[in-house]
Amino acid sequence: MPLDQMNVDDWEMDEHGRPLPPVEKEMSFIDHLEELRWHVVRSLVAILIGGIGLFIFRDWYFERILFGPMQADFISYEYICKWTGGSLCLAPPESITVQAIGMGEQFITSVKMAFVGGFVIAFPYVFYEFWSFIRPGLYAKEQQATRWVILISSLLFFIGISFGFLVVAPFGTYFLTNFTVGGAENIPTMDSVIGYMTMFTLPAALIFELPIVVHFLASFGLVTAEAMRKYRKHSLIGILILASVMTPPDVVTQVLIAVPLYSLYEISIFVAKRAQRKYEADLDAPLDSTAR
Repeated sequence: MPLDQMNVDDWEMDEHGRPLPPVEKEMSFIDHLEELRWHVVRSLVAILIGGIGLFIFRDWYFERILFGPMQADFISYEYICKWTGGSLCLAPPESITVQAIGMGEQFITSVKMAFVGGFVIAFPYVFYEFWSFIRPGLYAKEQQATRWVILISSLLFFIGISFGFLVVAPFGTYFLTNFTVGGAENIPTMDSVIGYMTMFTLPAALIFELPIVVHFLASFGLVTAEAMRKYRKHSLIGILILASVMTPPDVVTQVLIAVPLYSLYEISIFVAKRAQRKYEADLDAPLDSTAR
């Protein structure tokens, strides 16, 4: 509020009788809810804009993205065959088709996946809104420790999406579409194809956020590099179990998930070590309780 619109008579006075500017009041619970509501609204608007764009171009979106690994000319099949010298040329059956068996299934699926894709496109902005709500509650040193969180988190998210789409999805699709029992023909439904493509990509995007989570926890002393090294073998078993849950029951796809997962774990140990050193150095300095 401008100074000329404020009642100076309501200000507190110092020892010389001069008015002191009013101290900013702590926000109430209702005020926090109102602020959170606007962050959520702006995030939903960003997702809505991305979803509308994908719905308009839904033919391209479904053919080249969601059904992309179902096509024999998918880019990953070509490069995998090229990089292995022709010893590993993968492709789904050429005769396979995707069917919609429910009334309105194509429309409902188009709307649903448009907004899922809209979330992926708008992720940096959505995360920015989330962080804008969280950041004022942190101390100055905590804000300093997480100053690049939006950029790095968004980068890791898109790397995870790309890895799931270009690596995991082709191998998973190849295995599932070529596996037959008793001569039965594979004619997958739209719902099952979309479900597997989502399973191949979104969990990978979330898993790639592990270094960010570890850095955040280590910056506050909640995780240490020593503890992560101590439980390395236990983590490897957990990673293998997680890979088997996320992927079809073929060894190749499970290894494709387990290897980067374990690599992320080792990277996170290095990240935790650096964050831990800074945290221990900050323990000797007085914490400014007013620096918010």
